[in-house]
Amino acid sequence: MSRNQTDLFSGENAALEPSAVGSAPVEPLLRELAATLPPGLRMGTSSWSFPGWAGIVYAERAPEALLARKGLEPYARHPLLRAVGIDRTYYEPIPAVTFREYGDAVPSGFRFLVKADRRLTIPQLAGPQHPHGAPPPPGERAERVRARGGIHASNPLFLDATYAIREVIEPARAGLGDKLGALLFQFPPLDPRDVGGAGGFAGRLRQFLAALPAGLPYAVEVRTSALLTPAYRDALSAYGAAHAFNVHPTMPPIRQQRQLIPLPAQGPLLVRWMLGHGLTYEDAREQFAPFDALVAEDVTSRRWITTAAVEALEEEREVTVIVNNKAEGSSPLSVFKLARMISGALGS
Repeated sequence: MSRNQTDLFSGENAALEPSAVGSAPVEPLLRELAATLPPGLRMGTSSWSFPGWAGIVYAERAPEALLARKGLEPYARHPLLRAVGIDRTYYEPIPAVTFREYGDAVPSGFRFLVKADRRLTIPQLAGPQHPHGAPPPPGERAERVRARGGIHASNPLFLDATYAIREVIEPARAGLGDKLGALLFQFPPLDPRDVGGAGGFAGRLRQFLAALPAGLPYAVEVRTSALLTPAYRDALSAYGAAHAFNVHPTMPPIRQQRQLIPLPAQGPLLVRWMLGHGLTYEDAREQFAPFDALVAEDVTSRRWITTAAVEALEEEREVTVIVNNKAEGSSPLSVFKLARMISGALGS
């Protein structure tokens, strides 16, 4: 999600204005497809303000700023888009009133995946070389980066439950109510030594989850395969948090993640299809923009997501799948193809 989307629903009366963005016509086959899917399956995209989705989600091309403000309502009218990610909260917290405006723009069965403030999940504060809170380069010790001036201090808000409750959890819970699908704590690729090793990370995560209000839909996404340990699994299970299975170049395939972190006896399945292997976000953005076509289809990941989703649905679990434009080139089109594959697998 681009950083200039922090003006979403800006203005006290913005959500009350008539929508200036229309919905694209939905093909009858897609409506029929949506009717074949179980209500416990919700799929959607990482965000919604992409002009290139004209003719796919929106009736016509509109400026990104207008879509950021007015695009959620027409997005949520599409029968196959029943969830969406709120990525802007990764960069700055937003108040309950803004969450409430989001919730008012969508139907009752719609769900939001809210990304927690990055200050909760990045162990070192960023310096000049890492302006957006990026971790040290893979395999490089934080001390060496500090010596170059890239990272200059530990982050005092890393896994700070008090900050999480005040700035992330309470506003989302108050604003979204039962439309809150998950509160996601996304950890970037990390050198495990910078978080006390895999065991130290699992222990710190366990303490953090223990301090959060019970009964809310928490999820954790790591992008470091070394952190996928039994201790990590047990920390999630102890407090009812879900592992966010993710497609990302730094992670093993979803099939392998499911072997390392099996689903607990009950609870939802959350999948985030983020980025194809061998790509960076910058490369994918350059190759895939304006995100109006499937440029690099990843049929293998689609099959593995389908297998995981069908097994969870057959166990009567809730399933949420969030797709990024950088996965294949156009996240709504990825959702449509994934829906066809899941529907076919359920009917077979």
